[in-house]
Amino acid sequence: MAYSTITKSTSHFDTNLYVANGSGKTISGMGFSPSFIWTKNRDNASYIHAIVDQVRGGTKKIFPNSTAAEATDTDAVTSFTSDGYVFGSSGSFNYSTNKYVNWCWKGSGTGSANTDGDINSTVSVNAAAGFSIVSYTGSGSAQTVGHGLGAKPEFMFVRRRTGTGYEAVVYHKDKTAGTYLDSTGNSYDSSSNNIWFNGAAPTTSVFTTGTDGRIGSSGVGYVAYCFAPKVGYSKMGIYKGNGSTDGSFIYTGFAPQFVLYKNISQSDEWFVKDSKRPGHNPTDLMFWSADNAETSLDRMNLFSNGFKATDADKGVNANNDNYIYYAVGQTVVGSNDIPAAAR
Repeated sequence: MAYSTITKSTSHFDTNLYVANGSGKTISGMGFSPSFIWTKNRDNASYIHAIVDQVRGGTKKIFPNSTAAEATDTDAVTSFTSDGYVFGSSGSFNYSTNKYVNWCWKGSGTGSANTDGDINSTVSVNAAAGFSIVSYTGSGSAQTVGHGLGAKPEFMFVRRRTGTGYEAVVYHKDKTAGTYLDSTGNSYDSSSNNIWFNGAAPTTSVFTTGTDGRIGSSGVGYVAYCFAPKVGYSKMGIYKGNGSTDGSFIYTGFAPQFVLYKNISQSDEWFVKDSKRPGHNPTDLMFWSADNAETSLDRMNLFSNGFKATDADKGVNANNDNYIYYAVGQTVVGSNDIPAAAR
């Protein structure tokens, strides 16, 4: 078992929990400046999921599970600091005394020019942790766009910034047909109709856009979030359910702090589990594809080297159904090449 070059996962990804105060708040002590923040009100379904990033700016919100256009909110993230961020009274971050969760990834700040591919892009990249933010303008034809990772993204989603009625489209290495991030469905774009990713898997330098308005309209701005696997830190894969409360164990090689998963055999939501709500096993369930408030359901246990389902529900473990996932966490093998004790 090779050790990970990432000895502290929270230097690249972290989950922040807090109680709003309705005015202004500073999050500090993270150990990095987050380039990408996904935020959700845990108590109130009226406040939908929102994303801000350093490339577009902290006051520019996109809504990953909605078809609304990018919105300017001067009370969202007003500044990114060296170890956190500051926000005002935005309902996406700070309504009343509601509880919030912010999932945060490290990039490279506001980004730099990337000339790989047919379309020039602006890329904020953390190659060591396999994450990049890519801003580009569509051309109206099948084109390649540089992502800056130096490795093949195995999970990514792309969101149009302007206009209404455009979903975030998803690529995952273990799913032939693409899907939306705001939907329970499974089979929309496929490699045969070539409208999203033009039937092409990403390479170590570029991904391909099709001609559909969700990813490649001429003169339209887009943002893509790209994730590549890193041994001992992140993994994208697929598992098969067994229909039991004693589900199959999925080995990751690290202690997952965050697991995103979806049934691809039948329609159901995108679900997310993290190690901080409310602290460990069990924890509360949240959706990435719906605006629901946090739900008290225990469907999955996190271990020091993987995860397993604890429910037979179709959302996590229906018999013979297939589930794709993206997981990120802390290595179980230190720089001395000695594995940590399993829990």
